[in-house]
Amino acid sequence: MENKEKFRPLRRSGQALSREECEEILASQPTGILAVTGDGGYPYTVPVNHIYSGGRIFFHCATQGHKIDAIRADSRVSFCVIAKDDVVPEKQTTAYISVIVFGRARIIEDDDELRRVALEIGRKFAAGYRAECEKETEDYIARGKLCCVEILPEHISGKAGREIFKARQKANQ
Repeated sequence: MENKEKFRPLRRSGQALSREECEEILASQPTGILAVTGDGGYPYTVPVNHIYSGGRIFFHCATQGHKIDAIRADSRVSFCVIAKDDVVPEKQTTAYISVIVFGRARIIEDDDELRRVALEIGRKFAAGYRAECEKETEDYIARGKLCCVEILPEHISGKAGREIFKARQKANQ
């Protein structure tokens, strides 16, 4: 669902990660930073634990608050995951790997879909506690206190710092 006219290309395209690398990072990392248009048009960013499944990002949160209000007002979001972030002081640089997603957020309303997503999140973050996760999910759904959000990516890009690419090149020689 890429719309290249809408999104800027990477300035240092030689450092771009493949789509597969981006998806692996989205799937493997526990935390991403969600960016929305907040109150008064100010950017609002917040870290969230997430899963990447079926080409989409999911997270759960409270049913009320700044993040949900912002998504209701404007579904356009950005989501960033940092997989590596090592400062290299002697070279005045950082060895980093990150992925940025631009997309549309959707608040999941259907109880069956909420249940499915919440349990999938539970498998990632509460492995070994399936029964407890199922019980809590059902309790939150019954009380109307479970909110899950889906981000449908429109554009995904990833980049690694020059130090990472130099090390990769050296390893492949």
